Amino acid sequence: MGKVEPNQEFQGLICEGANVLPLKFLEDAFRDGYGKIVNIRHLDQVIKSINGWYYERGLSGLVSYAEILSGGILRLQVSEAEVNNIVIQFLDRRTGEPTTGKTRPETILQQLTTKKGQVYSRLQGKRDVETILTMGIMEDVTIIPQPTGDPRKVDLVMNLVERPSGGFSAGGGISYGITNGPLAGLIGSFAYSHRNVFGRNQKLNFSLERGQIDSIFRIKYTDPWIEGDNKRTSRAIMIQNSRTPSLVHGNIVSARGGLTIARVTAGIEYSRPFRPKWSGTLGLIFQHAGARDDRGNPIIRDIYNSPLTASGNGYDDMLIAKFEGVYTDSGDHSSSTFVFNMEQGLPVLPEWLCFNRVSARARQGYEIGPARLVLSVSGGHVIGNFPPHEAFAIGGINSVRGYEEGAVGSGRSYMVGSGEISFRMFGPVEGVLFADYGNDLGSGPTVRGDPAGARGKPGNGRGFGAGIRVDSPLGPLRLEYGFNDKLARRFHFGVGYRN
Repeated sequence: MGKVEPNQEFQGLICEGANVLPLKFLEDAFRDGYGKIVNIRHLDQVIKSINGWYYERGLSGLVSYAEILSGGILRLQVSEAEVNNIVIQFLDRRTGEPTTGKTRPETILQQLTTKKGQVYSRLQGKRDVETILTMGIMEDVTIIPQPTGDPRKVDLVMNLVERPSGGFSAGGGISYGITNGPLAGLIGSFAYSHRNVFGRNQKLNFSLERGQIDSIFRIKYTDPWIEGDNKRTSRAIMIQNSRTPSLVHGNIVSARGGLTIARVTAGIEYSRPFRPKWSGTLGLIFQHAGARDDRGNPIIRDIYNSPLTASGNGYDDMLIAKFEGVYTDSGDHSSSTFVFNMEQGLPVLPEWLCFNRVSARARQGYEIGPARLVLSVSGGHVIGNFPPHEAFAIGGINSVRGYEEGAVGSGRSYMVGSGEISFRMFGPVEGVLFADYGNDLGSGPTVRGDPAGARGKPGNGRGFGAGIRVDSPLGPLRLEYGFNDKLARRFHFGVGYRN
């Protein structure tokens, strides 16, 4: 511990080397000892409490020396291990020997909260390891402290084992469009992904999804953190060609086949956190969209002679400025969540559509003994000249269960409320009781051609029922059986949480 002469009164403290130890902690530790003879046992307890403060916070620091100077001044020497250097080292995934990595070291260093000159924190290092693993480009990450010539400094060696950068994948899913037949709603998918473009953790994905009616081809490039930006801004560029059923117009236009909406979309989005628990997205998207028959030919009116485009042409062009704000209380699905979206059509050219569309949804979860209650509400409104197929569609697994997709109604405005009680049954299986209500707020007839009124949709509806959910790597698998207020019954199957 050092030199401590007996029978001296404690008159003051000199603490050297404690750069992160709070002054108030030291003052509180020694307050009762001022003017009193130094008690060796009490001093030992104080030193242990200082060492404990560092240990509890995962910091490398301890009291290395203590002595009483003339005049009753206590001198403490604290040794804190500062980070001298961070070395990135790649290891071969088969042999474990050092190798040349594909990832740029600056891409890794950008992710670390541990920086040169900081007191080394084991807890902070552990969080940095988890952060690097969540990038999706590493199989294994370890941090090993190494001594330097200076006992007050430490080098950190980060050993990285990279995953293969690219690969093909295939799978399946569920489409919530209105389809018929024994394989209704099932889609297959095929994709190629490169997880580490240019060694900068940038992602490039080519994907194709194909169903009984649906087809989506998408190219997406994502930079999760733009280099040189200290706000963690991400950038995504997307090009997509899709053909999906219209939930607003149903899927029967003639005896020959079904009505689908063909869209060619291209856009860029920037996202970043801007407050604790809040994140935002700004984007600019161009869309070329129109209705097609089963042969892929453009059509401008449905079987009820209602228009299918806003312009009266075979397609509509839109340049859309987008804003989205998201609040999430925590990562748990039953926590508080609020999402606000606004889209503004920009009439840069005279034939491009001008409209404003806003929507919001909120969810709040409550723990009630062994059960969990989740209440959610969503709504939206659109003004201006917009395509009829872009109206808010109500009904279905993510809206009012017990109804087919879009069967309650479609309008310029809408509101949907839902309540769910879930409870663990066994293993990964949960039971669920639910009740839903949706309303187009009387706005169905204001949609061009009144597609909901032409199809006899009620404009409001209620549903209730029960189901089970099974945890899976893709998210919860949902099988639900719903009744609606028209006494109709319907099974719903989906993957993931409700939107």
